[in-house]
Amino acid sequence: MTAKCLMLDVDGVLVFGRPRDGQHWMVGLEDDLGVPPRELANRFFRAEWNDVVVGRAELLPALQRALDEIAPSVFAENLIAYWFEMSSRIVQPVLSDLRKARQKGTPVYLATNQDHTRADYLMNNLGLRHEVDGIVYSARAGYKKPDAEFYSFAEKMTGYRPSELIMVDDTLPNVEAATAMGWLAVHWTCSESLSAILQRSIG
Repeated sequence: MTAKCLMLDVDGVLVFGRPRDGQHWMVGLEDDLGVPPRELANRFFRAEWNDVVVGRAELLPALQRALDEIAPSVFAENLIAYWFEMSSRIVQPVLSDLRKARQKGTPVYLATNQDHTRADYLMNNLGLRHEVDGIVYSARAGYKKPDAEFYSFAEKMTGYRPSELIMVDDTLPNVEAATAMGWLAVHWTCSESLSAILQRSIG
């Protein structure tokens, strides 16, 4: 079975960590901004993020509520700017392979769990809108990977049938969900180049 359109995950595949060294964006967070990563994870990412990432809540006020409790001197705008900048290292070999695929006529969409704000940052600030045919993201879909509805939304948005889509993602449950929907899907482990994956998968 061959596919016609690539659905590419962002974080962990195309974008990976801090620009200077690829480390996770929270590594220097407490030293740089005075925000304790563990408390941020508990108060924001576990308590608020699920609503933000599917578009039921806005990022800025949700994050500010968390910061008011754990780091009241920090403004959400400043933390968002820091977070996005420290999660903006584009993996150049993946980008190069993505460009080659598009030059050969393969449509490429980003398929990612993002809120509206970071989706816009990825496409416009990082310039990915010039590199892909579009973005399918959770806040717009109203569902996140690995929910089946996310994949159905992607099919409707792109106009491709399940058998015509291939997902490359570093999170195994997302890959398994895509397979269950009838997509081709590959678990990204950095052991194989994107070009090699597409060479055997795209018809």
